[in-house]
Amino acid sequence: MAMPPELIALALVALEHVALVGWSQALLTKDVGPDGNASPRDDLPPLSQRTSRLRRALANHTENFPLFIGAVVVVLLSGNANGFSAACAFLYVAARALYIPAYAYGWAPWRSLIYTVGFISTIAMYLAAFI
Repeated sequence: MAMPPELIALALVALEHVALVGWSQALLTKDVGPDGNASPRDDLPPLSQRTSRLRRALANHTENFPLFIGAVVVVLLSGNANGFSAACAFLYVAARALYIPAYAYGWAPWRSLIYTVGFISTIAMYLAAFI
């Protein structure tokens, strides 16, 4: 049995998350050293702009990932997965892949536009579950 495209998209977003964690942690270690990164991080020195941006991008990803997981689950369990829901899922994957460098490098206003595309794609998947 082939894996539904929405689950493939979900796996890709999970891998994007892992890459974002790795990039964010590497920059944090560069800013504060291995001991600072391994510490409770209560008294970190000021972080570089890129490290701060990636930590915010990671927080944003962590906040939005559950909404996408829910969309995948709802559309699959409703039995209404189709080409539209698959396209929305992969559009979300692409938007999140672009969102990470957009946040890291300060692509304004593109970062917000990219975020909006991913968010609308997720909402469209929920709506697709009812059609």
